[in-house]
Amino acid sequence: MDLEQYIQLGINGDAPLKVIMQGKVEKVENKKVGVVSLVYATMETKLAETKLRKLAEQDSQAYYMVYSVPLDMDLTALEHYPSIAIMKEDVL
Repeated sequence: MDLEQYIQLGINGDAPLKVIMQGKVEKVENKKVGVVSLVYATMETKLAETKLRKLAEQDSQAYYMVYSVPLDMDLTALEHYPSIAIMKEDVL
């Protein structure tokens, strides 16, 4: 599956809340640190897609992903919940 297919899967998921996460490597006190942040949340599918594309265009050094998230649920109980992996190689 390519990035666009993952985006469409997240945007068009059944769960009502759409969240955008950002993963990036930042310099903190001369060390590289992987940071994952929740940067946007909406119930509007089109707003989520528009914001995702705008964020990715503004910051090409970051990795963005959108997820459809159910409300009132322990997200760790899902098969795959909102997350972004930052590997050791990314921060070397």
